[in-house]
Amino acid sequence: MSRFHLHVGVADLDKSIAFYSGLFGTAPSVTKPDYAKWMLDDPRINFAISVRDGAHRGIEHVGLQVEDEAELAAVYGRLKDAGAPVLEEGATTCCYAKSEKSWVADPDGVVWEAFLTNGEATVYGDSPDFALLASDNAAEGACCVPTMPQAAPVKVGCC
Repeated sequence: MSRFHLHVGVADLDKSIAFYSGLFGTAPSVTKPDYAKWMLDDPRINFAISVRDGAHRGIEHVGLQVEDEAELAAVYGRLKDAGAPVLEEGATTCCYAKSEKSWVADPDGVVWEAFLTNGEATVYGDSPDFALLASDNAAEGACCVPTMPQAAPVKVGCC
């Protein structure tokens, strides 16, 4: 069974850990100086936050985490069926984990990853070449932290 993944960039890791621990009713399962992750069963989500230089604050990317090779192959097939360029990263280290992963961007540039975690790592990790996704949301040189375009200011008030 796959698990939804959401990665959020934050400005203050300690404040965000306190907030999300209160919201989820539990402490993170992984805590590093620049990263925290909750592996929740209700809702079934891999929720991660990080503080990275130059990274966007807010939603960085979304994804599907699978539990075995067969499920990964099925998700990879669906990525290809979606009709967008797929960045097949393969075996990699990202977010303090060793994983097998691929990336795709939807028609509006939202970056999705599909991955199987194989183990832990002592470093945050490397970055794929997100430019290959043809997405304006993908940041260069940042592991797991595509940037999102800023919304245009909205005029509030009358006249």
